[in-house]
Amino acid sequence: MSDKKQPVPARVNPAPVKPQSNAGEIETFVRQARTLAASATGSGRLILSLDATMSRQPTWDLACELQGQMFDAVGKAGTLSVQLVYFRGLGECRSSAFVTDTNALKQLMTRIECRSGNTQIGKVLAHSLKQTAKAKVNALVYIGDAMEENIDDLAEKAGSLGLHGVPVFVFQEGHDSGAEKALKEIARLSKGAWFRFDRRAAATLAGLLSAVAVFATGGLKALEARGRPEDRLMIEHLRGGGD
Repeated sequence: MSDKKQPVPARVNPAPVKPQSNAGEIETFVRQARTLAASATGSGRLILSLDATMSRQPTWDLACELQGQMFDAVGKAGTLSVQLVYFRGLGECRSSAFVTDTNALKQLMTRIECRSGNTQIGKVLAHSLKQTAKAKVNALVYIGDAMEENIDDLAEKAGSLGLHGVPVFVFQEGHDSGAEKALKEIARLSKGAWFRFDRRAAATLAGLLSAVAVFATGGLKALEARGRPEDRLMIEHLRGGGD
């Protein structure tokens, strides 16, 4: 699948549109995202990307609940701007503007319905490279359970993200061995980290996502200063001692 089609930036249009169809739902997401756009002048910028193909619906719902932990972790220490990117269906890959309000992001996420389709991880990585070329992106979070693309192409993009200082924090659901090998390589080449996305361990996931947020706003020094168990685990992975 070609990487030339990049996620479409959301456009300002306050008129409400009810998602009566696939096209209507997409338009609603785009309009809301632009309406809720933030100036993105905070101390950290993070891209939260999710596989929204049909098998992902339970995890998507959990991610909607957990994403607030990222904002809460930063608190008064800084401001976190988060952009939502998702893919689903036949070549559909969309992005919101960067927002600094956890409720705004949750509202955007809850309007998205998972649909059948193949993975488009390459588009997510290419989009992240484009975004950080415009303004520094401090981290990319990817949540998914499969990989159906050319691993060499993904590895090249992941390596480029690593060179640009954009680590990819991969959270994999399930135990697909092929996907695990590819996703771990993306994390390694980008100088990020790979973790298992286990719906039975929501508290652990929330802690790890909060650690990513702290890293995005203050780097390793901020993780060391906070010193929670998930922070120490994240530091271990970032320094090459993790799985």
